[in-house]
Amino acid sequence: MKYFKKLLLLATITAFCLVVLGAYVRLSDAGLGCPDWPGCFGTLSVPESQSAIENAELNFPSQHIETAKAWKEMIHRYIAGFLGLMIFLIGIISYKNKKILRVNPIVPYAIVLLVIFQALLGMWTVTLLLKPIVVSAHLIGGMTTLGLLTFVTHRYWGKIQTNTLKYKYEILLVRFSLVVLFVQIFLGGWTSTNYAGLACTDFPTCHGALIPNLNFNDAFDLFRDLGKLSDGSPLPLAVFETIQWIHRLGALITWLFFGYLASVILKYKTMRSLGYILLFVITAQFIVGVVNLLLHLPIILAVIHTLGAASLVVLAVILNSRITKLRS
Repeated sequence: MKYFKKLLLLATITAFCLVVLGAYVRLSDAGLGCPDWPGCFGTLSVPESQSAIENAELNFPSQHIETAKAWKEMIHRYIAGFLGLMIFLIGIISYKNKKILRVNPIVPYAIVLLVIFQALLGMWTVTLLLKPIVVSAHLIGGMTTLGLLTFVTHRYWGKIQTNTLKYKYEILLVRFSLVVLFVQIFLGGWTSTNYAGLACTDFPTCHGALIPNLNFNDAFDLFRDLGKLSDGSPLPLAVFETIQWIHRLGALITWLFFGYLASVILKYKTMRSLGYILLFVITAQFIVGVVNLLLHLPIILAVIHTLGAASLVVLAVILNSRITKLRS
C-alpha cells in the first residue's frame, strides 16, 4: 500500500485529462482519424513514411489519411491505455489488501470492469461510425470512471466530515446532485454527438421562439444512426432544435439546483471553501455554455465546457465523500 495513494491520485488526474482530451478529439472531428481499433490503419502508430502511407492506402482504400487527426486519436488511445494499466494495478492492490481498504472493495473492482467496458465503447465508436448512443455512453463512462476514482482518492487524501450537515434534506441534496449532474452531462453529450449545438444560435429564444417546434420521439430515439431517422431518412431541423432546447432547459435546472446546494453548504464554516468553488464553477459553466452558443462553438470554449462538467463531477463526488463515513 506504500504507493497506493499516489497511484490513485495519478489515475484520477489522468482520467480528468482524458475526459477533456476526448472532448477535444471529438470536437475537432478526429474521432474517426483512425478507421480501425486499437491500431491506426493496421499499425500501433500513425503511418507517416511514404511506404507506411502506401500500405495504409492499400489496406484501407476508401479511407483518406489525415495524419494530424490520426495522431489526436492515437494519443487519446495511448493515454487511455496508460489509465487502464493503472486501474488494473489499483484493482490488484485492492484485492490483495481488501481488509484494510478505506472503501468497499466492490468500488475498485467496479472501476476495473468499467474501464474494460469503456475500451469496448471506444472500439464501437469507431466501428459503428460515431453512433450517437455509443459516443454518449462513452462520455458517461468516462465521467463515471473519473467520479469513482475521485471517490476512492478522496478517501485517502481528503477530509471526512460526516456530522457537518445538520438536516436530512441537506444530505439528500448532496446525494441527488450526482443524479442531476449526470443527467445533464448525458444531455450535453447527446447534443454534441448529434451535432445539435448550433441548431439554435439565438438565446434565450430558439429561432425567435421561447419554445420551438419539438419532436421528442425522434430527438431521443437512442438507437438510430448518426444524422438519420430510424427509417434512414435525414433528421429534420425540429429534432436538432429539440435536443438543444432540452439541453438548455437542463442547464438552467442544473444551475439553479447547484446554486441552491452551494448556498446550503456555505452555511457551514468547515465546508465554505467548497461551497464557493462549487458556486463559481457552476456559474462559469452556465456562462461558458451561453457564450459557446453565441460564438458558434469555438473549439477552445467547447473543450472548456467539458472541463467544467468534469470539474463539477469531481466537486460533487468530493462533497458526497466528505459526508460519508469511512469503511470500518
